[in-house]
Formats: sequence, structure tokens, C-alpha cells
Amino acid sequence: MTSAADNSDQSSLFTNAVDFRPLAARMRPRNLSEYIGQSHLLGDGRPLRQALERGLLHSMIFWGPPGTGKTTLAELLASSSNAYMARISAVSAGVKEIRSAIEQAQQRAAAQQQRTLLFVDEVHRFNKSQQDAFLPHIEDGTVWFVGATTENPAFELNPALLSRTRLYRLQQLNDVDIAAVLAQALADSQRGLGQRGLQLTTDAHEYLLHCAAGDARRALNLLEICADAATTTELDLAFVQQAVGQRQAGFDKQGDPYFELLSALHKSVRGSSVDGALYWFARILLGGGDPLVVARRLLAIASEDIGNADPRALQIALQAWDTFTRVGPAEGERAIAQALIYCALAPKSNAVYQAFNAAKALAEQYPDAAVPKHLRNAPTQLHKQAGDGLDYRYAHDYPQAVVAGERYLPFAITQTGLYQPSDRGFEKQLADKLEWLRNRDHHSEWQRGDHD
Repeated sequence: MTSAADNSDQSSLFTNAVDFRPLAARMRPRNLSEYIGQSHLLGDGRPLRQALERGLLHSMIFWGPPGTGKTTLAELLASSSNAYMARISAVSAGVKEIRSAIEQAQQRAAAQQQRTLLFVDEVHRFNKSQQDAFLPHIEDGTVWFVGATTENPAFELNPALLSRTRLYRLQQLNDVDIAAVLAQALADSQRGLGQRGLQLTTDAHEYLLHCAAGDARRALNLLEICADAATTTELDLAFVQQAVGQRQAGFDKQGDPYFELLSALHKSVRGSSVDGALYWFARILLGGGDPLVVARRLLAIASEDIGNADPRALQIALQAWDTFTRVGPAEGERAIAQALIYCALAPKSNAVYQAFNAAKALAEQYPDAAVPKHLRNAPTQLHKQAGDGLDYRYAHDYPQAVVAGERYLPFAITQTGLYQPSDRGFEKQLADKLEWLRNRDHHSEWQRGDHD
């Protein structure tokens, strides 16, 4: 474990030595004026900026995509407060390393009267018991705890740890921010590439911004690849494309980006956007996502958002899934795309979804309501003697198989009308049928009494 101060001391001792660190490491901001992005956290008057300027720290969690400055912020906080920065990576550390860091922090406080900022990278990779190991030392002030994570803390971190820290969410950098990062590196003659006099053509610059995808570290890594391969000072689009290749699709099969893509696909189909549905499906495939995840989501959409407005949607979604399993991805992905288009253009209704939720709520409200005797089964003579099944009217014995005035709910339940079909698609016909049934019941001369 090393501190930011240690690193700077070592650099000053070997000022004439070659710095073999990657460009991204050399260009890491040394103070707040060099830091780019996150103005929502570091703008004038913002709490985090005040903490940096005044050197007053508190335990915190930095949540954000890679390359947005989480580690750099931790280093700036340690420097501003004259704290020793100890580092732990949850990728390789365990409880042993946690205990060692805490013991050293305690010794440092006793011997040198210096506080410790304990930076835990990828903190979400620690299990719940490992996260719990930090709690007493955060509470007693042994360390200022700063955790960095790319995953949603609400899902990955203990509530107890979250309650003892303040959460700061870092945003993906925009193109203006990334352009500023590249400009710094191209102009800085000491740490960057300024001595090379490199220049990017406009389209080459735009391509680098595109490939960086809001990640400052990736932008600098790609720029360094180009610089290492360059034989001239002007870097044009063809050269940059050849040097860095195509932009890699960002996709996480478990994290927030995964669910965000699925959510965007679902909402596109619900909103009848064919282009949106196809684009997000293609994005999922490009990132290595499982097409059957989309097929499963499509079945849910067919029931939740289309329902009886077009019952064929459920069949088509299921057939697309079946086609994929029978013929494989090459043809099966197209079948799923076909089903996506159909569902996007199908009439929409959430009446089934709402009716089922209302039915579940009604069941919770009346969990013990007795089944009316006329609806009970009577498999034995004893049941018949008790009146079970007595006076049950068999629907097929009546015109159009409808028993007008019959009761099919417990007598304790007076409210009806759980299913309220829309006026779209096939549900318009179902609405007409429901209205006809209600009129038959209302005008029936025979009504079963409100008794068991």
C-alpha cells in the first residue's frame, strides 16, 4: 500500500529517469484545476468541492462508469487533507489485507498523528462479511473510507455500509470533457505528448472521441497507441482507425448497463417504436448478450403491454423463441427481431396486467372468503347432504352458455369489474362482450341471493 505523497516523493528523486507508466497514469490530475468533468459534484459550492478545498473529509462511496475519475478524486481528497492514502483492491484482497490496513492505520495515527484515507477499489467485489469488517473502523474514525464501484450500490453493498457513507454518483464524461483530456495530453510536454507535436485531423479526433465512449482512461490509452505507431506528426482518420480498431460495445451481463438496455428495449416496444426495439436488440447482441433473454422479455411484454388487445402477440413471441432453439442464432435472431416488430406494432393494452394485480389485491383483502355452496364440488354423498353443489346451474344448458344473474364470487365480495378492456384491437370486441354479459345479469329475472 502506498500513498499519494509517497508517489510524488519518488518522482522527485528520479526526475531524470524515464517514466514508463502509461500515458493515462502520467496524466492523472494532480490538483482540482487539472480535473475534468463531474461538475455536478465539483462545481462552486458543491459539498464535495468544499471538502476538497477545506480538507474536511467524510467516508464516501464513488459510483460511476470506468474512467470517470473515481481513483483520482480519492487521491485529491487524501492530498487536500494531508492524509495517508492506503489502497486495497477487492479483486485481490481479503479479510487479511483489510485487517492489515486497519492495523497500519491505527499505528500511523498513534505514532505520526496522521489520519488514513482507505481507498477500496471495486468494493462491490467484497462479500457481505468482508464489507462488514470495515464498519467499526469507520464508526470510530480509524479511517476515512472511500469505496469505488461501477455497480449499483443499492444492490451490491451492505445497507450498513451505505448508512455510514455518503454516496456520490459520477457521470460518464461527455465529448467535450474527453476532448479536454486529449488536449491536455497532447499539449503537456512533461507528462504527456507535447514534445512530439502531434496533431489530430478533425475526423480523426471525432473518431477517438467516439471510441473513448466517455472513458478518459480509454481515450488516453487509445491516444498513446496512436502516438506509439505514428511516424508523422499529423494523425489522420485512416491511421487512427487502423491503430485503434473499431469501438468495442460496452455491455455487462449482470450490471446496470445490462438492465438499462433491456429496459430501453421493453419501453421501445411498449411505445410502438420499431426502430428503438430493433436498435436495442442489436446493441444487446453486439455486446455478447443472450438473445433468449430478449425472447423471455418479449413474452412478458406480450402479456403485460399487449394482452388481449392482440392475443396473437403471445403466440408469435413463443414461436420466435421456439424457432431460435430449433435453428440456432443465425436464423433465430431474425425470428426474435420479427416478433419484436410485430409486438411493437401491435395494439397495446395493460388491462390484463391491471386486472390480475387487482385480483391479487382482492384475494389479499378477502383471503378466507368461503366458496359459495353452489360452486363447490360434491364428490361424496356427505358433501351432497351438506348442500355442496346444490342448485348449480350448468352453463351449457342455457342459451349461448350464459347463466344470467349467477354469482361466481364469494358473497362477501360485492365489487366487480376487475378486467376493464381497452378500446384497442381485439379488446374492443371483448369490451362489447363484457357489456353484453353485464346487461344480461342486470336485466335477469333470476338473481342468486346474497347468501351461502
